[in-house]
Amino acid sequence: MSETNGSATATRTEKATFGAGCFWQVEENFRAVDGVVDTAVGYEGGHVDNPTYEQVCGGNTGHVEVVQVEFDPTKVAYEDLIQKYFDIHDPTQLNRQGPDVGWQYRSVIFTEDSEQAKVAREVLERNRERFRDPIVTEIEPAEPFWRAEEYHQCYLSKRGTAGGFLSQLLGR
Repeated sequence: MSETNGSATATRTEKATFGAGCFWQVEENFRAVDGVVDTAVGYEGGHVDNPTYEQVCGGNTGHVEVVQVEFDPTKVAYEDLIQKYFDIHDPTQLNRQGPDVGWQYRSVIFTEDSEQAKVAREVLERNRERFRDPIVTEIEPAEPFWRAEEYHQCYLSKRGTAGGFLSQLLGR
C-alpha cells in the first residue's frame, strides 16, 4: 500500500495485478474505472530479473504480461476490480487470449496478501456458471513486478486506438 500526498490529505492506495492476454487492452479497460489512480504494464511471475518484451515474448522467462492497477479502495473495491477482470477477457482460454498464444498470455491474478487471494477466489467461484467452459484463471501470490518498456505504457491511449481484438471479441 502506498500513500499519495495531496494538498490537504493523503490517499491510501492498493495494488491489484492481472494477466489476461496482451496487456494493452487490459490496461485501457482498467484505466477507465472510477477509483483507479494509475496503471502500469509489465511482467510478473518469471525467473529473469528485469526482462525485456522480446525475452518475454520468446517464452523462456516464465513471465506473464500483466497490468498493475493502483486504486483507491474508498472509491472502488478490490472485488469490483476482480469482477471487471472477468468481464474484459475470456478466463476459459488456457495460455492464450484470442490470437495471442503462449504462457505469457495466461489468465492469472497475482494477489498482494491472503485477503486479496480470498476475495479473488470468491469472485472466481461466483463467475463459474457464467461460462460454458471451465475457468482456467490462476490465483497466485504476487512476485516481483517488472515495469515494461515505456513505449508499452498507455499504448492504446497514446495511439488513439482503444479498440482492438478484445473489443471486437466482447462486442464493444
